[in-house]
Amino acid sequence: MSAISVAAPIRSDLRNVAIVAHVDHGKTTLVDAMLRQSGAFSERAELVDRVMDSNDLEREKGITILAKNTAVRRETDAGPVTINVVDTPGHADFGGEVERALSMVDGVLLLVDASEGPLPQTRFVLRKTLAAGLPVILVVNKVDRPDARCAEVVEETHDLLLELASELDGEVELDMEAILDLPVVYASARAGRASLAQPVDGELPAEEDLTALFDVLLKHVPAPVADTEAPLRALVTNLDASSFLGRIALCRIHSGTLRKGQTVGWCRADGTVEKVRLTELLITENLDRVPCGEASAGDLVAIAGIPDITIGDTLADPDAPEPLPRITVDDPAISMTIGVNTSPLTGRNGGTKVTARLVKNRLDAELIGNVSMKVLPTERPDAWEVQGRGELALAILVETMRREGFELTVGKPQVVTRTIDGQLCEPFERLTIDAPEEHLGAITQLLAGRKGRMESMDGHGTGRIKLEYVVPARGLIGFRTEFLTETRGTGIANHVFEGYFPWVGELRTRHTGSLVADRAGSATTYALLQLADRGSFFVEPGNEVYEGMVVGENPRAEDLDVNITKEKKLTNMRSSTADELERLAKPRTLALEEALEFCSADECVEVGPAAIRVRKTVLDSTTRARERSRAKARDNA
Repeated sequence: MSAISVAAPIRSDLRNVAIVAHVDHGKTTLVDAMLRQSGAFSERAELVDRVMDSNDLEREKGITILAKNTAVRRETDAGPVTINVVDTPGHADFGGEVERALSMVDGVLLLVDASEGPLPQTRFVLRKTLAAGLPVILVVNKVDRPDARCAEVVEETHDLLLELASELDGEVELDMEAILDLPVVYASARAGRASLAQPVDGELPAEEDLTALFDVLLKHVPAPVADTEAPLRALVTNLDASSFLGRIALCRIHSGTLRKGQTVGWCRADGTVEKVRLTELLITENLDRVPCGEASAGDLVAIAGIPDITIGDTLADPDAPEPLPRITVDDPAISMTIGVNTSPLTGRNGGTKVTARLVKNRLDAELIGNVSMKVLPTERPDAWEVQGRGELALAILVETMRREGFELTVGKPQVVTRTIDGQLCEPFERLTIDAPEEHLGAITQLLAGRKGRMESMDGHGTGRIKLEYVVPARGLIGFRTEFLTETRGTGIANHVFEGYFPWVGELRTRHTGSLVADRAGSATTYALLQLADRGSFFVEPGNEVYEGMVVGENPRAEDLDVNITKEKKLTNMRSSTADELERLAKPRTLALEEALEFCSADECVEVGPAAIRVRKTVLDSTTRARERSRAKARDNA
């Protein structure tokens, strides 16, 4: 006789959904439109574009770095429904944010550009979505682009879904019928319009608002299961901080009820359980967190009162604690050494935090909120190896610390290798390039030198080509600058982690040398004029330099020590050209990411709030020459 199963209660007044997409396909703009059409802003409110990108770096770079959630209310025939919307990063370097976001929701809106179609990061976020077993709604965005090709993009997305489903077959249980029959919405997020009917390519959807999108979302994203009678279990998925409340933990309540002032069991990573009292319980309304007395299963809430809580911890019934599975993320693939500033100009770069203790405390604090990063000790007590998903994620960390007043020495990015079946392996990336056809030869030559393997080449008949490569991650360090130079700024390149494969041998990605100052002092106009034919410079007259500082780029492959502080000898004879205006080429100003790309294996970057400089790791020229001789002797042995 079979047991009678009792269906768990459903929260029909709630939906939890994440918006995932490739970089710059319109996620944050769509959230803006959803907020505006749900009445989140008052009539007198000043409307700000990309309101969810609240971080200064997010606004400057035009990308989402941190996953954030908002809540919109929608009136339906059955009553009001709260839709918790999680905006996620599109860049794979911030994949840890995507993985956390997917643990909070019951469905996903997949945004795909109506012209570009699925790209590497689309593949990355979609694979994570299918692995989590979440239903997908396809939103073809930017249908009003002149080069839109909606039908082809939908077909390409279906092909990608089937390909990913076949890859995951056996790993997770997939509903193939739902994957093949996924709903499609055609939208223009900037115009705030969506339709179920495919518009003519290049034209706006027929409907005047996002009603069609909201209707599909409410129909296809399942309401959360809300077993309020079961013991409490809430998973911490993100962290925030408040000067008044201290550390704030963002949680998804999986079962039971959470109340302000309640005593709960705090289940830590080491398996210990501690009884703690919640001092505050907050819930999201539009863009604000507001206090609430009680929240139940299915809700996304913020709690305060546990100073040391971390991502992946569980809040449970103190009498019968049952921790939820911790959030798992992919391992880091890129590393760099971060340490205190050891240059002669320490303390003169505008920084106030220059000690090893402050740097270590800041790196430890980063680990609390960034589950995809690792910090490992090195041979030096004032430097640490920081590992992350990609070069951009690590550069964002260094830039944030620089703005906080830290002075640092940052090493060249390196790959994190593994030994698999006794063989040394390195990470590879799947690189997709979209560029004008006339640059095909230059691009293929550039990637051939970086051991890239072409997988496919396609064109849309618009004068642009789409290339797909598998390239060692080492080969993409410093690639972006050369690529933009070769394509005159018209090329688009994106990449995503592909896997670990055997080491491909030595790669030489930089074919120029450095101009290195051979003494300390101030750069002079006379010296710069005398050395103008040696290469391009990063400094201008009056800048302080020191021995071992890289002051420019040598077109030839070798490094060149130069005296950039040399002054003109004065005589008692007046020159007829004394009053002639001396003109110098404008120096190149390296941003942090450009400096990290530029530096070679024996160089590092000096980072401070007021200056970013490239320097040799060993400043003394005699010592550097001795080390080069020893290395050459070892190679010849």
